[in-house]
Amino acid sequence: MPLCSRLVPDDVRLNLGLAVRSERLRRGLSQEELAERAGLDRTYISGLERGTRNPALTTQHKVADALGIALADLLALAGSQEGP
Repeated sequence: MPLCSRLVPDDVRLNLGLAVRSERLRRGLSQEELAERAGLDRTYISGLERGTRNPALTTQHKVADALGIALADLLALAGSQEGP
């Protein structure tokens, strides 16, 4: 297994995506609205929510800010998510 796969397993990305989607929907935001608030493209938000993106720490912070949640809280929520 490549080293990067051991450091960031797919389920970590998926769980972060599920947490972002959950918080976005809880706040009644579309992907486009969240992307605009975070200064990102809608397709990036879509990929993030599907677990196909591996966002940098700065990007995670932008998304958390756009959701009005502390990054630590978003990551805690991601840690409590259950993938498919």
